[in-house]
Parts: sequence; structure tokens; C-alpha cells
Amino acid sequence: MSRVGKAPITIPDGLSVEISDDMIKVSGKQGELTQQIPEGIDIQVEDSVITVERADDSRQQRSLHGLARALVNNMVEGVSNGFMKELNIVGVGYRAQAKGTNALELALGFSHPVQVEAPEGVTFDVPEPTIIKVSGIDKQLVGQVAADILIARARATECCLILRSGLLDGMLIFFSKTVFLSPCLLY
Repeated sequence: MSRVGKAPITIPDGLSVEISDDMIKVSGKQGELTQQIPEGIDIQVEDSVITVERADDSRQQRSLHGLARALVNNMVEGVSNGFMKELNIVGVGYRAQAKGTNALELALGFSHPVQVEAPEGVTFDVPEPTIIKVSGIDKQLVGQVAADILIARARATECCLILRSGLLDGMLIFFSKTVFLSPCLLY
């Protein structure tokens, strides 16, 4: 049995949990989150404790068991306390400026500022020009927005690599997102 999956989740006071056929909905003081329950996973609520069980011991069910429990736990934690990521900007002349609670203007060494918009459910706070706080109730969304801010410098320009190996000698490769290349091809 999954060590993560078999751990019960305690529901704090003020939270309500509703389970329908294949959805779970958690409501609290911070807001409301819904999540689809994977097939073969059973979620039960008894005496302010949530338990997650699986239908069988197949490899897929074992992996989904721990995942479903972690997602439900993140929902409970998010609507009761929320999540926050703090980002520190390091670099001469690099700074952030808040444009309300849902937008940032970043100075990252370009001739123009980089604008970052927050999706619904995420807020920004800039207590100092080199510190950005990303907060919200959805742990996945807060983490994704923080990751998007971290790669804002790479996204703002196209990168160019020149390969110098064998048949690819002198070939230019342009990319604007993450590209996985073998280190033996570059020098």
C-alpha cells in the first residue's frame, strides 16, 4: 500500500468537502477548488477525515493512489491556508515592479520591460524591488506561475546555438522554449 496514499487527511474547521461521481470539491475561507478523481480511486469522508483507497493493486492504481491523496491534501491546504512562493531576483539592474495585484513589470536587462500577467486565482506582491511573492490557493498554478517568471528572461528573446559536430557542422538552431540537446554536440 502507498505510504502517501494511506495517510488520512484531517479536515480543518470551516472547510466543506463534497464528493460527486468523479469530482471532489473543497470549499473554505480562501475559496473553492475542484479536482477530477482518477478512475478506480475511491475517496471517503468520515468524521472530518478524508481517506483515499484504490480498487486493486495494479501498477497504475498504486501510482494514482498516492497522487490522488496528494492532490486532495493540496486542495485542503490551499483553501484553508493558501500557498506562496518567494522569488529573489539576482542581477545588476534587475528589478520587479507591481502593477496592481495581478501584473508585474520586470526589468531583466533588455531595452524594454517584460510584462507578466497573473492568471485568475494568483496574486503578486513585491515588498522589495528584488523580491516577488506569488500566492494563491491552487498549488499547481502558483508553482507554474513562479516557474514562468523564472524563465521570463529566456522567453523574452530567441536563443541561438551553433552546432559544431559531424554532419550538423554550422547548423543554426533557433528556439524560444526549453530544448534538450546532447552536451557532446556543443562546444
